[in-house]
Amino acid sequence: MTIPPRMIPLLEQYDFARKRLADRLAGPVVDSGNGTDVAVGRLTDDEYLWEPVLDCWSVRRHADGPGARATVLVGAGDWGRDATPAPHPVPPPFTTLAWRLSHLTELLALRADHTGGSRSLTRDDLPVAGEAETAIAAFEAAAASWRAVLVATDDAALDTVGHSAYPYGSDPEEPFLDVVWWVNQELLHHGAEIALLRDLHLAPAWPA
Repeated sequence: MTIPPRMIPLLEQYDFARKRLADRLAGPVVDSGNGTDVAVGRLTDDEYLWEPVLDCWSVRRHADGPGARATVLVGAGDWGRDATPAPHPVPPPFTTLAWRLSHLTELLALRADHTGGSRSLTRDDLPVAGEAETAIAAFEAAAASWRAVLVATDDAALDTVGHSAYPYGSDPEEPFLDVVWWVNQELLHHGAEIALLRDLHLAPAWPA
């Protein structure tokens, strides 16, 4: 299938952001931005669950219940992600690397399903990873599923309102082209946040 010309730059941006985050999570190197490879270790469980400030939102065992200012843990399996129905807490809670990666995985996997799949999956159907290796694999699978949707999209679908029926955003009211652009922005900005959290975890702490 021929990729619509309007999709090509967005697909290239998506591929760039996806690879950059995948490399930052799994190594062994990541492009510094100028073509120089920088060594990076694989994400550890300690980094994945690190709570750098008090009262973070994170992923937790369902048996332990939600964290501060959260009222539910969303996700299938033994683990869930801190959440609360709208209105959300103000100021927003600081979210851990695990929370942000789980959020990205969810929005990619569920959007893929609500665009080119069953259109039935909910947050409570998607497993939440409690450790780094499982989280990386889940992100990669979700990212591949969303890319498959993108390359299967024809030009008419890009202008179709509701082509994505993802229920946790404005997708049902938006042309699909706008949804594709928004997902790229989510991947870019959360990917940058995740990279910064990895840097901070490695940095020495202030003296007590």
